[in-house]
Amino acid sequence: MGAEEGHVRKPLPSPGEISKLPKDGGDEFNRLIFSKSPYLLQHARNPVNWYSWGKEAFETAKKENKPVFLSIGYTTCHWCHVMEHESFEDEEVAKLINEHFIPVKVDREERPDIDEVYMTVTQAMTGGGGWPMTVFMTPDKDPFFCGTYFPKESVGNRPGIKFILEQIEKSWRDDRENVVTTAERISQHLGDVMTTTPGGAISPDIFDKAFEEFKGRYDKDNGGFSTRPKFPVPTNLLYLMRYHKRSGNSEALEMVEKTLREMRYGGVYDHVGYGIHRYSTDPVWLVPHFEKMLYDQALAVMAYTEAWQITGDEFYSRTAREILSYVLRDMTSLEGGFYSAEDADSEGVEGKFYVWSVKEIETVLGKDDAEFFARTFNLTQEGNYLDEATNRKTGNNIPHLEEPLSDADRERLEPLRKKLYAHRETRVHPQKDDKILTDWNGLMIAAFARAGQAFDEPEYIEVARKAADFVLDKLLTDEGRLLKRYRQGEAGLTAHLEDYSFMIWALLDVYESTFETRYLKKAVELQAVTDKFFQDEQGKGYFMTATDSEELIVRAKKLYGGAIPGGNSIAILNLSRLYRMTGDDEYAQQAEDVVRAFSNELPKSASVYPLVLCGIDFQHGPGHEIVICGKQGAADVAAMVKEIRKAYLPNKVILLRDDDNAAALAELAPYTKEQKSMEGKATAYICQDFACQLPTADVKKMKENLGVK
Repeated sequence: MGAEEGHVRKPLPSPGEISKLPKDGGDEFNRLIFSKSPYLLQHARNPVNWYSWGKEAFETAKKENKPVFLSIGYTTCHWCHVMEHESFEDEEVAKLINEHFIPVKVDREERPDIDEVYMTVTQAMTGGGGWPMTVFMTPDKDPFFCGTYFPKESVGNRPGIKFILEQIEKSWRDDRENVVTTAERISQHLGDVMTTTPGGAISPDIFDKAFEEFKGRYDKDNGGFSTRPKFPVPTNLLYLMRYHKRSGNSEALEMVEKTLREMRYGGVYDHVGYGIHRYSTDPVWLVPHFEKMLYDQALAVMAYTEAWQITGDEFYSRTAREILSYVLRDMTSLEGGFYSAEDADSEGVEGKFYVWSVKEIETVLGKDDAEFFARTFNLTQEGNYLDEATNRKTGNNIPHLEEPLSDADRERLEPLRKKLYAHRETRVHPQKDDKILTDWNGLMIAAFARAGQAFDEPEYIEVARKAADFVLDKLLTDEGRLLKRYRQGEAGLTAHLEDYSFMIWALLDVYESTFETRYLKKAVELQAVTDKFFQDEQGKGYFMTATDSEELIVRAKKLYGGAIPGGNSIAILNLSRLYRMTGDDEYAQQAEDVVRAFSNELPKSASVYPLVLCGIDFQHGPGHEIVICGKQGAADVAAMVKEIRKAYLPNKVILLRDDDNAAALAELAPYTKEQKSMEGKATAYICQDFACQLPTADVKKMKENLGVK
């Protein structure tokens, strides 16, 4: 059984009841009860006297001369739940924290700026990082001790949180001057670490260098680029597909296909309800960490969609559609925005919602169909899922495939899958993190838009449009500034670089899906806001936070993004696309400036920056600027657009000019002003790397000019 067996949360009071509580939360709650973050609300009944990050907490720390106990996590983090149950719900631990510290809780998904700063410190001081993150710091926010999960009591070489609290309280009491001096030095060093020095241009040989790095890490037997834990990291695959197109290297595409297939076959994929879990705890993609994150769904859809464009193999399009069906069913609000995540745990046990015994399968399907399902998905009486506490098999299974399904098997399995899904819906569901984040929504909007284009699926395009309109309506201020989070009818929190970069990306994709110039115009406007409030005028590139954001101990400027792409990496792509779409060479210079801002860092380990490589690939070309002139909705225009969209042309931009939008488009892209349809027919104007072909109304000639079959 897991550490939280039987741990079920009581429902929270209604908003009306919460509004009547005293400022400190009263007898039953702490201050977190007034938060909108589902993660902070999880801790609202803790006996720990939690504060949200803000002025009140740090002023209290200064007034009472206490260090700050900072705990950072997120809603669907399993070990965050474990530490809460073991320690933060424990009266003894809470008493230690409340007496000697000012405890502050942060949702890393709402405040990635805080998380970035203190995760960098944690990694530097401990050699690793993760969540929950535990940081002790002065009232001036300078850190002096960091770690991740700590058990209540010391176990082996891992100190317990009780021991740590006691030792730090003693150091603060007896040696405070030295603690403060050390903390200040750490903050100063952090500022040096997080400062970049611009370099020169990036050589094209970086593409080959990155490929060799991927090749060196590639798991030939199981796909992926690590042993354990094994993360999907679809952005790696997006780069390798571009490298394959650039170089013709078949090995790069083989890596992509092997990885995408093994992920889809493995237990890291939800074979009953669809969608992809966070990562695999083993090398073979079998046992997942069961949480489902919105951004993983978005990036996986992009990778499977592009693999279909290259290969034409329906396996990839089918998988992309399945993931999108999960997002539409379980992760989409009625208003159109996308929720953030689903927990790994239900009823206090990780994975309980997702695993199956053979007996339960038989009860639902009957003996013959159950035998077929169990044989197909490798279910056994003893089970393949170990109890995390005892490390023993308990009869529970994670469905997974060891070979591709035949068409006949797939046809037989589908009604069985639906029966099992319906039965699973009667179980206690994992918690859904229903906050709507601007940056993650940007990724999901782009994924729906790209899949809609590639698969000629108007429904997906409409979903992307509705979600984009939701963000522009609910998360954009009258001053044209984005907000970070929307939940329960309320938008708030200062947006960061990723919010702007990802939404610009989304808007460009929605424009290319709908050809409504308002989306292109809004992308241009948001890029101007990004330049005004985030750009580093000295070192170039973009800071993570705006000039008028809260001042932290250091203003982060980063390239690396991890599971979620970094804002600067997407900025390179956005600026390169805006340059090709509008013809404004200022965007080209800005894109080059972002690359040069990090060009001393990038070659040291090129493969850890896959989307930066995609951006540089776009810059270097070959690329295409395509303008279709004709009546939107006309059959000949639709035929041209469909051929362009289904082809794998990652470095293209496409605009549509018709009489209705010609003036608005010319304001954004002046070079389109003189482009007109020939004899009233749909006409393609195609340029490759700034050299233009003669316009053509012939689809076959257009494809020839684009170099596609």
